[in-house]
Amino acid sequence: MTNKLFSPYTVKGVTLKNRIVMSPMCMYSSETKDGTVRPFHITHYESRAIGQVGLIMIEATAVTPQGRISDQDLGIWDDLHISGHKTVVERVHAHDAKAAIQLAHAGRKATVSGTIYAPSAIPFNEKMAMPKELTTEEIHQKIAAFQAGARRSKQAGFDIIEIHAAHGYLLNEFLSPLTNKRTDEYGGSLENRFRMLKETILAVKEEWEGPLFVRISAEEYMEGGNTLSDFVQLSQWMRDLEVDLIDVSTGGVVPAGPPNVYPGYQVKHAEEIKKGAKIDVGAVGLITSGLQAEEILQNDRADLIFVARELLRNPYWARVAAEQLNTNIQAPTPYERGW
Repeated sequence: MTNKLFSPYTVKGVTLKNRIVMSPMCMYSSETKDGTVRPFHITHYESRAIGQVGLIMIEATAVTPQGRISDQDLGIWDDLHISGHKTVVERVHAHDAKAAIQLAHAGRKATVSGTIYAPSAIPFNEKMAMPKELTTEEIHQKIAAFQAGARRSKQAGFDIIEIHAAHGYLLNEFLSPLTNKRTDEYGGSLENRFRMLKETILAVKEEWEGPLFVRISAEEYMEGGNTLSDFVQLSQWMRDLEVDLIDVSTGGVVPAGPPNVYPGYQVKHAEEIKKGAKIDVGAVGLITSGLQAEEILQNDRADLIFVARELLRNPYWARVAAEQLNTNIQAPTPYERGW
C-alpha cells in the first residue's frame, strides 16, 4: 500500500510534493519592530524546506501595524515588506517546497501600544487592554487591509494564502458570540457574525486567484460559544465561496482551553468538518509521528498534516517520518551521506 503522507496534493494548479505542512507559528523575531523579514526568518523557514516539508507556511503576518500580536511580528501592511517576503519564498522554492503566508489581525489580543480593535469593547482578560469597538467604516478599512496584504503576498510570490480566523484574533472575535455583542449587520445571528470573514474572503479573492485556506478554531471551550455544528455550517459557507481548505485548530477566543490534551486531540474536529461540509481540511495538534500522520490521512480524516512544535524540535522531521513509514525520500544533495 502506498503511503499518503508522502503523496502529492494538488489544489488550483499548485502541487505539494507531500502532505506535510509547516504550521504557522509566531517567532517574535522582527527585532527592528517594523515588521520586516530578518535573517533569522530566512534561515528558519529555509531549513524546514531543506528538511523536505512540502509546504512552508510562515507565521501570522499582520495586515496593519495595530493588528500585530506583538511589535516583533512580521508585517505585510507596507510595500516595503514585499522584498523580504520574496527572499523567503525564493529560498523555500529553491528546495522544491511551496510557500504560504498567513494573513492576520490580532484584534483585542494585540499587545502593541496605542488603540487596539475588536468587534465589541470587551478585553481578553483583566490584564489586557480594553479594545475599541470597530465602526462599520473601520471594519471596511480592516477588510481592505487584508485585501492589500493579499496583493503584496502575490507580488512576493507566495503559492498559497491562509486567512487567520482562529485563536481569538480579530476575525475569530467576529465569529464568536462570546466576543461579538454587536447589534448591527456584523453581529447577532451566525450568518451576521460570519459577515466580516465572508467579506474578507471575497476581498482577498479580488486580488488572489491561487489556493486559499482559512484557519478556524472549531472549539471554543466555553458554554455559549460556537459549537462544532456551527463550524460545519461556517465551513459550508466558505466552501461555497471557493475556499479550498479549512485549517482546523481550536481554542484561543476566550481564556479557556481543553480539559484534556492528548495526541491528535483536534483531529476529530477536522474530521467532522471534512465530512459535514465536504471540504478539504488540515489537521493540527500534537501530531508527532509519521505513523500518526499516516493514520489520519489513510482514514480520510484530513487531507494535509500541519506540524508545529515537532518542526521546532527537528527541522528534518520529514526524514524521521519517512523512516517510520519505510519510505525513501530524496535527501538534499549535501546531506546524502547522512540521510
